Amino acid sequence: MKFFIDTANLEQIKEAQDLGVLDGVTTNPSLMAKEGITGRNNILKHYVDICNIVDGDVSAEVIATDFEGMIKEGEELADLHEQIVVKIPMIKDGVKAIKYFADRDIRTNCTLVFSAGQALLAAKAGATYVSPFIGRLDDISTDGLNLIAEIRLIYDNYGFETQILAASVRHTMHVLECAKIGSDVMTGPLSSIEGLLKHPLTDIGLEKFLADYKKGN
Repeated sequence: MKFFIDTANLEQIKEAQDLGVLDGVTTNPSLMAKEGITGRNNILKHYVDICNIVDGDVSAEVIATDFEGMIKEGEELADLHEQIVVKIPMIKDGVKAIKYFADRDIRTNCTLVFSAGQALLAAKAGATYVSPFIGRLDDISTDGLNLIAEIRLIYDNYGFETQILAASVRHTMHVLECAKIGSDVMTGPLSSIEGLLKHPLTDIGLEKFLADYKKGN
């Protein structure tokens, strides 16, 4: 499973990259604003800065919600850097835009997916990634992980190459459960990845090894 980090914070991206397990980055206008990145030119520059840190794909989101606007923005984003994947919302014009980009070998990430039907449409249109938001489903007492399982089954039934990118991952158990189900990618905060490092028996064992070593020296 690929590990993406969902942030616009360059320091966190560098930290994840240095860990040696980072495969890419996702971000969105809300995350950009959180880091104080505003204005079209500043946002575009920030995407390039992210690409210069990581080795993998970087999802860059369009703001437009009409077909022509998404095409214009998407082409501009794709031209920024070879690692850019154009992030398109799951709406009617969005599906049309995904097909347009797929026909021109421009990679896309269909975002704001909350149903298996939406994921099926995205795959039919040729999306590179589909992003079901499991955390937001959990927030409204709906099983987000079950959606991942449904999409996995449908994609496997028909051999769709679209990768399932589990988004809105909130914690380490989300990561593990997505890995069990067969999600191709997860994206979440750095804490959800670093949480995989932690186990009390590891801490206890290391403490004992060090104590025993000191006794013999």
